[in-house]
Amino acid sequence: MINRIKKRVTKRPQEEPLSQDGAPRITNETVAEHREEVLSSARKYIYPLQHSKHKIVLITTSLLIAVIVGFFTFTMVSLYRVKSYSSFLYGVTKVIPFPVAKAGNSYVAYENYLFELKHYIHYYQNQQKLDFSTDSGKQQLDEFKKRALTKVVDDAYIKQLASEKNVTVSDKEVENEIQIVRSQNRLGGSTKVFEDVLKEYYGWSINDFRRSLKQQLLAQKLLPVLDPETVTRANQAKAELNAGADFAAVAKKYSDDAASKDTGGEFGFPIDQSNRDIDAQVTNELYKLKPGQVSGVINSGYALEIVKNIEPQGDKIRGAHIVFNFKNINMYLNDLKDQKKATLYIKL
Repeated sequence: MINRIKKRVTKRPQEEPLSQDGAPRITNETVAEHREEVLSSARKYIYPLQHSKHKIVLITTSLLIAVIVGFFTFTMVSLYRVKSYSSFLYGVTKVIPFPVAKAGNSYVAYENYLFELKHYIHYYQNQQKLDFSTDSGKQQLDEFKKRALTKVVDDAYIKQLASEKNVTVSDKEVENEIQIVRSQNRLGGSTKVFEDVLKEYYGWSINDFRRSLKQQLLAQKLLPVLDPETVTRANQAKAELNAGADFAAVAKKYSDDAASKDTGGEFGFPIDQSNRDIDAQVTNELYKLKPGQVSGVINSGYALEIVKNIEPQGDKIRGAHIVFNFKNINMYLNDLKDQKKATLYIKL
């Protein structure tokens, strides 16, 4: 009996206290035990959830890698094997600088090649109504592709030469050239007409035109630096004119224009401001002159010119010019190409 009472007294303190509703009552002594019990019950839900999150991240990452690899594989095959020029791929090359060639130490962007090719295609499809699905059309397209590739590689060499000679073209120079062209109504007098002409003929925006013009002006500014002999000849002729020499005599002595040098340098037809047979810069300078006046030396692109306003004829001008042709820029490019070979990444 005494042993039974002792056993009951010994056991009671170890038993968990109960609340009035019969649930275990948490005390300072039992709080750690209850916390572990709750956490143990939750782990069976937490562990599978963590595993699921890890699996989702793994699957998502794998899918993303697969999409990226697939995208690059498709793009590489389309550009380098199929040689597609779709608008989608053109947009891709604007973002990702895939190379189409290497000119010396400079990579040539595939986007540059497509930029040139697509304006050829746009013009001949929309203005010349050329069907590229015909045999002759396919041959013409192949020729455009070769022409576009040659041009962008040459442009890369021109940029290298310009960099070596510290020749640059500013945005202001580009805008001045555009204003001259527009003032002569060669591409429309208003901005709206100008934009419409560019879009209709070349599929270009004004910024596309600026880009093309800037490269053209760079070559024009580079030539006098590469060919100082022609510059010297033009300056000598101008000095003789300033000293009072007869324009016709100077034209006969210096001019490289075989069609006009023996006729006093006369153009042979009245010049109007929108005449597309005459360089815009030449026309611009000619219309600044009073009758009998002679201009300075004008860089008309691939030649230097001196012009004279002989007399006005209504809203046109009877004029004459002395032409000094630069050496072909390919002479200088070919020398550079021999030193720094070009590598093409597509075969046309």
